[in-house]
Parts: sequence; C-alpha cells; structure tokens
Amino acid sequence: MTCMAAAGAASPALADSVPVGVPLDAVETSLGVDTPRVATGVPVPVVGAPDVPRHHTGDLLPTPLLPTIPVGAELGRTGITSPVPNLLGRPETDGEGSLDAPATTLLARTGGVIVGAPLTMPDGHNFGLPNVVAPKLGVIAPELRGAPSALLGLR
Repeated sequence: MTCMAAAGAASPALADSVPVGVPLDAVETSLGVDTPRVATGVPVPVVGAPDVPRHHTGDLLPTPLLPTIPVGAELGRTGITSPVPNLLGRPETDGEGSLDAPATTLLARTGGVIVGAPLTMPDGHNFGLPNVVAPKLGVIAPELRGAPSALLGLR
C-alpha cells in the first residue's frame, strides 16, 4: 500500500544553502599548476513536522503507525571552472571548461509503516469478543523530489 502525503500535511520550511568557496590556492602554489576554481553551496536540511497518526473506525492501531517525516533542502548554486590546455594539440587552443549548476530545491520524505492488528473491534454478534483476522502490513515508500540541472561549457 503506497500512501502519499496527507492533505494538509506540514512540509518543511526551506532554508538557503551556505555558500562555500573551495580554497585550492595552496595546491596551485605548491605544484605550480593551474587548479580549478570551485564555488558551491552546502545544503542546510530542514526537518518538517511528521504526519499525524490518525485513528479510523474499526482499526485498533493508528494509521500510519510509523509516520513519515518531510525534509527539505536547497542545493546551492555550484560553479566550477578549470583551465584546459592544448585542447587541439596546440598552445593557441588553450581554453577553459566550466560547469554551472543553478540552485534547486530538494524535498524528501522518509518511509513509513502501516500495521493492522490481527483482531477486529469487539463484535456484538460474537458476545462482545473480537474476531481474528489476517494482520495488515503496508510500507510507505520514501520519496525524493527535485530537478537538479547543470550546464557544461567549453571556451
């Protein structure tokens, strides 16, 4: 049984990513080669409120028994540029390669479990005793939503 987020379920508030420049100057100085320039953003995950278990008529256990928890993060903008020497075998064809990935939102939801008890509610036709039934077991699949993209370039 697959169950998506309940109507009105809380989703996590999104925080911006923390911009980070990767310092590679020491490598360039010590090795004497041109190093790539890397700048990215570290995502800051924000946890939302878990789904509220609900009791349904005729069920002994709440649904879902193990609630799902939403987590949101923003993947920060990433930029990488690197020198590409002798692109066509000649020094005059030196160029620069680049990778640029814009910031994007990533939403995740943990998995959950739905469990049904092996007994029914008390039955009036059975002198108030519950009936034995096959237990139910369902897993709510984890979910990951986002649309990261990147642009690869050569100059």
